[in-house]
Amino acid sequence: MPTMFDDVDLARVRIVASDMDCTLLADDGSMPPGMSERIEALARAGIVFCAASGRPLYTLKDMFASHLDQMALIADNGAAIWANGRLAYKDLIDPPTYHELIDFTLDDGRGRPVLCGTESAFLLECDRVYDDFFRRFFTKIEYVDTFAGLDAEADKYTVYFPDRMAEEVYAQTYRDAWGERFSVTNAGKEWIDFMNKHVDKGTGITRLCECLGVPVADALALGDTYNDVQMLEAVGHSYVVANAEDHMRAHARFVAPSNNERGVAQVIDRLLEIAC
Repeated sequence: MPTMFDDVDLARVRIVASDMDCTLLADDGSMPPGMSERIEALARAGIVFCAASGRPLYTLKDMFASHLDQMALIADNGAAIWANGRLAYKDLIDPPTYHELIDFTLDDGRGRPVLCGTESAFLLECDRVYDDFFRRFFTKIEYVDTFAGLDAEADKYTVYFPDRMAEEVYAQTYRDAWGERFSVTNAGKEWIDFMNKHVDKGTGITRLCECLGVPVADALALGDTYNDVQMLEAVGHSYVVANAEDHMRAHARFVAPSNNERGVAQVIDRLLEIAC
């Protein structure tokens, strides 16, 4: 598969969108050293860096707090978009609908329900045992004894699988049960994510390009797993990191070094060399 050095048209790129876990972030969850300086350098070159994630907007804003006027955020797999220093788009799941999903998860019994509210995540009190893990993704959490009567504003619903069997359960049950009504995807081995039917990272990057006045052909995206597929297929410059599963290579034109080799940073550095 062609490498990052085979992408010969980088001078046109005006948006760089990167997935977070297992793409931008190393296996230990750390950001590449010097990432702040790279975001600033991209901005000076007229290029917008975008974190494109299944994480909620408030978590991404906390992670990039010092750069919110210089960059963009695609949160909750495209259900919320931050651009030009403001919330540019959000897409909500109505309460009766997310209660259907919660009840289905509880009846199925294999995963733990997480309602992704726009202000905090809502989880059952009995799942507080996973709090350390949840805090990696949700900086604001409200534990409840029951979801009954909850009507919070939410833009995503997700199911957490502590035993890392999300891919199997998705294929066995969730895809066929909900695929016609929702945009349903694996976000790694631990999560199954639900957004409204027209929401995914692909529509997210397309909406961001429209907001910024950039042709989608001049956007570059990097990812590693299922919820990155539509984004990779939408842009003109698509990369999987070397640690991505083999099936992901069919959805990208180029391969970058792995997340632990800081492949995203290497692509950005090459882009900056060309831009400057």
